Amino acid sequence: MIPGPMLRALLLDLDGTLAETDSLHLPTWVEALRPYGVEVDEEFYKVRISGRRTPEVVEELLPHLSEKEGTRLGEAKEANFRARTGELEPLPGLREYLEEGEKRGLGISLVTNAPKANVHAILRGLRLERFFDPVILAEEVEAGKPHPAPYTAALERLGLAPEVALAFEDSPSGISSAVAAGVPTVGVASTQSPGTLLDAGAFVVVEDFAGPEAWSLLDR
Repeated sequence: MIPGPMLRALLLDLDGTLAETDSLHLPTWVEALRPYGVEVDEEFYKVRISGRRTPEVVEELLPHLSEKEGTRLGEAKEANFRARTGELEPLPGLREYLEEGEKRGLGISLVTNAPKANVHAILRGLRLERFFDPVILAEEVEAGKPHPAPYTAALERLGLAPEVALAFEDSPSGISSAVAAGVPTVGVASTQSPGTLLDAGAFVVVEDFAGPEAWSLLDR
């Protein structure tokens, strides 16, 4: 979907959009799943894990685990991830982009499938907590991405129609969610190829927030 004539809000994903987190998620998934005989490489991660909620991944890959065992595995994996978040840096240009959005009076919302503890750890590590209101967690709405519920919730909280917002997503799952909610969506090619993001429904793809392509979107 191509954006309409007036921009009033920025809706951003977390993992892979605010910061390149796959370099932390991938090894923690490798460590979590290897004892169960599931070998995770970069391609497996991109296709089967990226952009999805941890409980869904565990349930699909290890359906024989009890609910308690699956929960324990997922919590251990995420705790391992959080222990490494001090290594993260914002994508190039992100802080300046958010500051400009704030200066223009745009609503700025975080829309994520990540667990609440991860969200706080990443935002704190990146020093970006002050920018996002509301923060929409998939675990607190009807369903996670690729369902449109997280983005629909963000729009409802902001009191805005989808056509006056822009979503920024790095995964096909996230793009599907935003597009299904009617939000024009920018693909951020930090983890997936531009072609993959365009095929998922992004109307344009940017590498990060530093280039002229990203900044031109603020002036539509």
